[in-house]
Amino acid sequence: MSKKVLVCGAGGFIGNHLVNDLKSRGYCVIGIDLEYPQFSETNANKFYQFDLRNEKMLNEVLTSDISEVYQLAADMGGAGYIFTGDNDANIMHNSVLINLNVLNVMVKKNVKKVFYSSSACMYPAEIQSTTNVSLKESDAYPANPDSEYGWEKLFSERLYMAYARNYNFDVRIARLHNVFGTHSSYDNGKEKAPAALCRKVAIAKDGDNIEIWGQGNQTRSFLYIEECLEGIHRLMESSYNKPINLGSDRMISINDLALLICKIANKNLNIINVTGPTGVEGRNSDNTLITEILKWKPQNNLEYGLTQTYQWIEKHVRNKS
Repeated sequence: MSKKVLVCGAGGFIGNHLVNDLKSRGYCVIGIDLEYPQFSETNANKFYQFDLRNEKMLNEVLTSDISEVYQLAADMGGAGYIFTGDNDANIMHNSVLINLNVLNVMVKKNVKKVFYSSSACMYPAEIQSTTNVSLKESDAYPANPDSEYGWEKLFSERLYMAYARNYNFDVRIARLHNVFGTHSSYDNGKEKAPAALCRKVAIAKDGDNIEIWGQGNQTRSFLYIEECLEGIHRLMESSYNKPINLGSDRMISINDLALLICKIANKNLNIINVTGPTGVEGRNSDNTLITEILKWKPQNNLEYGLTQTYQWIEKHVRNKS
């Protein structure tokens, strides 16, 4: 009999890709989300469309024969959603309530193994105040995330570890660093930087201007979805139960990211830097620990991931016009 697993947030970008990955590994996959995947049919064996803030509904779906829970559901988005301050209460309330419901129902049903999707946004703002930053797991404390989204992620890490101690859970926690790829939001206000820039480049004609928030010198590392899924699988197969970085350690500025996408698209465009929310100055994954623990780390083939993502977004933009 195949292993039965539950993916919370199965309609989202990473969640939908994770469902496909788990299915390819022979798992029986149950999915839950507010919405079905936007850009493809779900491959889940069963998909339940409901609000994970509703513990009663979750209690009916999270059954005792489930071996593993993958908890990716959260109220989140790109810089335009997280850093304006307009969505802080919803971000914190909704995500914390989802996590509490998942954990409480797991206790009731005696389901013991869970993956929690955390974020590099939980790292302290002051150590990300320059463009040359490499974040180690031990940098998390003293805590001072730059957004309420980051504070919620940090709290929820501790929540999962507390349940692990008190209820004998087997917990895995990955601090994801800017995951991108195909079948992701690119024009709804919640898109991340790679998708937003791919859309802008796809729409533009040679010689046009494209706008980038901030001075464009802020740096990030970006993890292609295929590498993210491999990391999650390896982490779940390991015995490591503390938070760990899952990201690329190849740092690039946002302006250079835009230029790289222009090169992939074979377009000559002008970058115009404008005022807008940018987050911290620098964020990059230190992969020392994941290399030691998993004997593996992402390969950092940014060009490959961006090429796949750009071609997918360019096709969608063209079909809309």
